[in-house]
Amino acid sequence: MNILKKFSLGILISFFVTFSVLADKIKIGTEGAYPPWNAKDASGKLIGFEVELANELCKIMGHECTIVEQDWDGMIPALLMRKFDAIMAGMSITDERLKTINFSQGYADEVASLAVMKGSNLESMETSEGINLSKKSGSAKKDLKTITAALKGKTVCVQTATIHQNFLESGEVGKVNVRTYKTQDEVNLDLAAGRCDVALAAAVAFTDYADKSGKPVVLVGPTFSGGAFGNGVGVGIRKSGDGAIGKRDAQLLKDFNKAINEARKQGIISKLAIKHFGFDASM
Repeated sequence: MNILKKFSLGILISFFVTFSVLADKIKIGTEGAYPPWNAKDASGKLIGFEVELANELCKIMGHECTIVEQDWDGMIPALLMRKFDAIMAGMSITDERLKTINFSQGYADEVASLAVMKGSNLESMETSEGINLSKKSGSAKKDLKTITAALKGKTVCVQTATIHQNFLESGEVGKVNVRTYKTQDEVNLDLAAGRCDVALAAAVAFTDYADKSGKPVVLVGPTFSGGAFGNGVGVGIRKSGDGAIGKRDAQLLKDFNKAINEARKQGIISKLAIKHFGFDASM
């Protein structure tokens, strides 16, 4: 074998070794500001249900994972710009998002709820326990009318670029005065300070805040799921394209799906959900 052939072969082997090593190393983006899904402790370390679940899934997949922080409103753009390889940030699987990225199967349910401070006149709102917007029953339609009347003239606070904002602006509950915030923490603080009449988010985001802050936050009305609220929370991954990188994205989607199945069978998801949410939110 001449020197040129040896050199070319060396480059080829080096490429495949490097790609193989990189394929085992992935970055996962999370917000770090949406407890109990994901948050930061006093030292700034990322914690929460999804941080622990991400580490468990990576063990099952055999990947070396790094979890990185990303502002919510830039989450999908950052994924597409390849700042990280996957999203685990309480992101619901919706038809709108599926136009841009792929999702793994869902690993947890995220029902939404309205919340007020104790003593609000909205506490007396009478509705059923839950509304699935994908299957609007007679009681669901009645509840939506009740909520429309209750929210009229009220200021509803919500985190920006979320399924909750989309729902409030969809017209399902009439024309609503929506005030948006960059993070859920800001929503919680302004609700407690009286700058919001009512807020909308994942039910566990409010109960977690109430438990940790001692503030008298009360869930009101029905829980919401389906439709604009999506079909559970999953891992967001880029749509696979051509070439080696595209194949890697496609393989990563398969890896996450297999790992979620295995974590479910082992009871890992249920255990972590009960630890962080107080109930089994696994799908």
